[in-house]
Amino acid sequence: MCRLFGMHAGRTPARATMWLLTDPDSLAQQSRREADGTGIGVFGPGGAPIVDKQPIAAYEDKAFATEARELESRTFVAHVRYASTGANTLVNTHPFEQDGRLLAHNGVLQGLDLLEARLRELGVMGLVHGQTDSERMFALITAEARRNGGDVGAAIVTALTWIIENIPLYAANIVLTTPSELWAVRYPETHPLYVLERPSREGGDHAPHRSRLEARTRRISVHSDALTERGSVIVATEPMDSDPGWRLMGSGEVAHVGEDLHVHSSAPLPPQPAHPLSLKDLEPRAASSQQPSAARG
Repeated sequence: MCRLFGMHAGRTPARATMWLLTDPDSLAQQSRREADGTGIGVFGPGGAPIVDKQPIAAYEDKAFATEARELESRTFVAHVRYASTGANTLVNTHPFEQDGRLLAHNGVLQGLDLLEARLRELGVMGLVHGQTDSERMFALITAEARRNGGDVGAAIVTALTWIIENIPLYAANIVLTTPSELWAVRYPETHPLYVLERPSREGGDHAPHRSRLEARTRRISVHSDALTERGSVIVATEPMDSDPGWRLMGSGEVAHVGEDLHVHSSAPLPPQPAHPLSLKDLEPRAASSQQPSAARG
């Protein structure tokens, strides 16, 4: 199962140190059967997206997989890929960038011929450069944002509703970021996605002081002294520390985080896919990529 990570640091860029795979002793064995690519996306001082990603398996490039990245941004997105569709190439590696936005996805969509026909109808098939279902889903979101004047939240709902109603779907968990906003979607209940709100040390809520931000799994890790006293919001495939504030997102929940770090949640999507997929419906490679055992750690 692919690993998702998203973080919003508020109105001011924060420096963070991030790792994409953090267990060197078992990395080689794990990546030979699991990791098909890793990537991090942030935004520079002028708001331009910056993506650092590598398609080859971690055992072939341990240095890339385990080296620390010093990054500064207001929003962050990271992804460890277990491929369900598409070869292990750079164009198929997450996160993807379109119209100055970044997206990473965990899940499987089928019926890509129907989705491609919809993209051609909307004139955005040119946004797609690889073979993944994820990039095609992102292109549909981008098309809807162009059609509605740039309302990303509404575009996510419109695009995912079309997908849910028209093509077979196993899961469509996403993290989408802009320079100042973050959206997370868990759909349906197939795979988990968690949210942690870390209040600032100062502020009206008088939240208790926390230890330094150091969230870690064996796949994605982040450390930030800057966010020890400042607030932040983290989205991840699993809880990354022992903080009791981690909350499992609801099935169908769309969460939006703006510069004020308030998490605005809604449930605008259809309750169930019109054409739901189970693991037995997937090709062996896709089914293997979605197994919980592929995400353990």
